[in-house]
Amino acid sequence: MSASQAQSEVGLKERFFRSFQHDVAALQEQIDRLNTIPGNERNEAVDQCLAGIDRLSHEVKDASCYIPAYDQRTYSQTIKGLSEILQTVRNTFNPPKKFSFKTRKNAPAVAVSGSMGLDKSEESRGLINTSDTANADSSFPSTALGKVSREEEDTPKGASRNVEEIGDGIRDGPGVRRPSFSNASKINIANHSKLHLALPTSASSATSSGTLSNLQSCVVDLSIATTGSPFAALYLKNIKDSLIVCGQIAGAIHITNVENSVLVITCRQSRMHGSKNVDVYLHSLSRPIIEDCQNVRFAPLPQTFAGPELDHAANQWDQIDDFKWLKVEPSPNFGVLAEAQRVGDEVWRDKVQGGGDGDLEEILQAVRKQ
Repeated sequence: MSASQAQSEVGLKERFFRSFQHDVAALQEQIDRLNTIPGNERNEAVDQCLAGIDRLSHEVKDASCYIPAYDQRTYSQTIKGLSEILQTVRNTFNPPKKFSFKTRKNAPAVAVSGSMGLDKSEESRGLINTSDTANADSSFPSTALGKVSREEEDTPKGASRNVEEIGDGIRDGPGVRRPSFSNASKINIANHSKLHLALPTSASSATSSGTLSNLQSCVVDLSIATTGSPFAALYLKNIKDSLIVCGQIAGAIHITNVENSVLVITCRQSRMHGSKNVDVYLHSLSRPIIEDCQNVRFAPLPQTFAGPELDHAANQWDQIDDFKWLKVEPSPNFGVLAEAQRVGDEVWRDKVQGGGDGDLEEILQAVRKQ
């Protein structure tokens, strides 16, 4: 093996290790939040956790060609630990029922109670050493984006918040929509075309998590609602020809199938899958990861969206890992957006933030790639 090949293999191992740690931490956060999710939405949240664990398992298998057998076993044990933790949490929602065998005549009754799942021990949660210097998240400042978990102090005892979905009562077309989400626990914006939406401060109670999906030619600004009240996690799926100002995310943002769009993101971790022709204005406290992407251009977060809490927080916006690029040469799938082509602060400030004074088509034209 040549020196360059050896160096490439070491780089792959390190990238996979960082990626795996990030995903494990994100899944642990998702599992920990299951207890705060209303019962009618919990099954979907559990399914998302199961899908994440399954995806991790497949990624370890795909990487087996360059990961030593010992490391593969360690990763597999970690995945098994996550599955056990999830099962334990699920058992608290639906504890195994006690049951008894029917008694035969002249035979004593036999009662049997069972409990499936394992204790949520520190050992099962700590198969990956999160204090390792390779884990960039360990240096994440607690004051930079706020805490991931939040107390729902305003929710009456015995009550649960509902998911408020945009769709009913919110129409596409001219004008800026400002739904309050005052009674929501999370945000779900789906199935819109030519929607211009800006969340007001009253939506800050709904930022435990958010999903934006199936949007085309839309402008969505979440920044005001997340000031001081960041998303725990945010998911972007199937978005085309749009501008999404994601606001602040204390955990991870997962971006899937986004095309011909502009994203403005402040997060702890950024991971993008299957996207192309995207400009990302980013403040990330760990190395961003892309997979199966094409023509993604990165730039630092515009000053308009950079609050004082980010002044001393390290920004790794240009330290990109292309997880599917296995060669020593730099990946052709991403690059840095030239300064001359970046959108100016006057556009962000005057036309975009909080709805601005520009209409939808004007804003999209102003931020599109030159």
